[in-house]
Amino acid sequence: MQAASLISCHSISKVYGTQTLFSDLSIGFFEGECLGLIGPNGSGKTTLLKMLAGVVTPSSGRISRRRNLHWVYLAQDAPLDSEKSVQEILFEDMPEMAERWVSQQEIRRLVTALAFEDLHQQVATLSGGWRKRLSIARALIQKPDILFMDEPTNHLDLDGILWLEQRLQTADFAFVLVSHDRIFLEHTANRIVELNRCYPEGYLRVEGNYSTFLSRRAEFLNAQSREEQALASKVRRELAWLRRGPKARTTKAQFRIDQAGRLQNDLSAIKTRNGRQQSAQFAFDSTDRKTKILLETKGLKMSRAGKMLFQNLDLMLSPGFRLGLLGANGSGKSTLLHLLNGDLQPDAGKIKKAEHLRIVTFAQQREQLNPNQTVQEALAPEGGDQVIYQGRPIHIVSWAKRFLFTAHQLGLPVSRLSGGEQARLLIAHLMLKPADLLLLDEPSNDLDIPTLEVLEESLDAFPGAIVLITHDRYLLERLSDVLLALEGDGHTAFYADLAQWRQAQGNKTLPQAVFVSSLSQKKDKTEAGRKLNFEERKELKRIEKKIEKAEAKLEAAKQALHDPDIQSDADELLARSNTLQETEADVASLYARWEDLENRNV
Repeated sequence: MQAASLISCHSISKVYGTQTLFSDLSIGFFEGECLGLIGPNGSGKTTLLKMLAGVVTPSSGRISRRRNLHWVYLAQDAPLDSEKSVQEILFEDMPEMAERWVSQQEIRRLVTALAFEDLHQQVATLSGGWRKRLSIARALIQKPDILFMDEPTNHLDLDGILWLEQRLQTADFAFVLVSHDRIFLEHTANRIVELNRCYPEGYLRVEGNYSTFLSRRAEFLNAQSREEQALASKVRRELAWLRRGPKARTTKAQFRIDQAGRLQNDLSAIKTRNGRQQSAQFAFDSTDRKTKILLETKGLKMSRAGKMLFQNLDLMLSPGFRLGLLGANGSGKSTLLHLLNGDLQPDAGKIKKAEHLRIVTFAQQREQLNPNQTVQEALAPEGGDQVIYQGRPIHIVSWAKRFLFTAHQLGLPVSRLSGGEQARLLIAHLMLKPADLLLLDEPSNDLDIPTLEVLEESLDAFPGAIVLITHDRYLLERLSDVLLALEGDGHTAFYADLAQWRQAQGNKTLPQAVFVSSLSQKKDKTEAGRKLNFEERKELKRIEKKIEKAEAKLEAAKQALHDPDIQSDADELLARSNTLQETEADVASLYARWEDLENRNV
């Protein structure tokens, strides 16, 4: 039995000037809807959400809503009156209908869950993360029939994201959320809709979670690609027939002429759709430095505004090592990056850097971008119509295309760009700087999912060291060798993964942060509670890859020994036999070491 309809869109379109975000879009939203709305930057996700919430009107078409439908719209950066208290904000948008008022017990439960200590605290004193929590609480307390959320996890720390995730999993209301957080989508959505003009209807809707969507999308795009190839073959045959010329202007001949025209139009349309599956091209430049230790800290101590952030912190960063930072908002994650970068000096302790160490920093607030510059000036900081990347010149138009900017956008001021476009612009700027160490503070903010996937690949391939702050759990888990948690009270601790960190928080339930094999590229991690030191945890994280490489060498050695061309060469046979034995010993040694680490990993 189909759920009752809450909202229906009938052939809606939205045009801004000469730009069409989407057109002739027809889609419905139903009771029990837990819908994740995704799509590349500029596809119109936020605009569609605003239309559903009645904030924006469509350029054409209509939207119908169930009678007496009560909805709430949670904007990405919802404005809050700084002069009001937390309690005043919670109650200012309560609906007039008495049956929707909640009990004081429900309010206390919600406020406790969100960890607000003082309901009379002024909004002006709250950080961005606490303001986000307050906005979410205000939306939830109104008990909507359907809740529209635009990037609800932005500015939240990991605890806040996990709380919201668990709240939505038991929601008694429908919701539509725009998010680039793939694990959040995986755990909360029962339907996924991707807005993208590569689809014939302008969107693809899949029943199921995000991993189900990935599988269905791959099937659809593969089928569309095969359809393009088949159409191309038909067009070639029909064009060859037309060039020979029909023997007579018969009805049948005229039909083939018309058919050839239709096929060409169909091929053009599908080529256009397939051509829209573009993604940015990232590749961070490295110095390929072989120094064993790039940066080391001893007894690092830092406090801000009378609050101890961390103390006695020892770190060692070497090429290929990736450190992920965990901690609540205000725990000192960004401060630590500023210390490592040299922008701040510690209260105590030492930071030792390799000689001529080259550090590249991605700042969360993107201070490196000048809003008054044009896109071309930001892409080519040295001026002119070309950039020098990895030692070779690239024309500015070609360089811009790598980051999905058109030639027409080069003259736009940076201030006119969207958040995602500014993030891509900053990454382009940083890629021009060869680095030994990347310090990344929320690099995934505002990036769409295709761009996130490319960013992950480029960071994974970077040979230098990385220190990463991100609320994107998939990015954090995939890239980090070790996680450093800043407790916010001066204490710090190292963890192998998020599951171990969550267990240390008090055995709280952690939603399984794992996708089906179509998404996850990581091996299953071992259970929490390791009795391994810092270096051994690093070793355990990497040993499976070492075993894979060693087994590949072993297979090559076996094939080399059985090469028929050397069977009569006794010296070469002996040499290859020795190589095989050494390789077998290496594999056995690695397996023994792996077993030892696993046995002590309890």
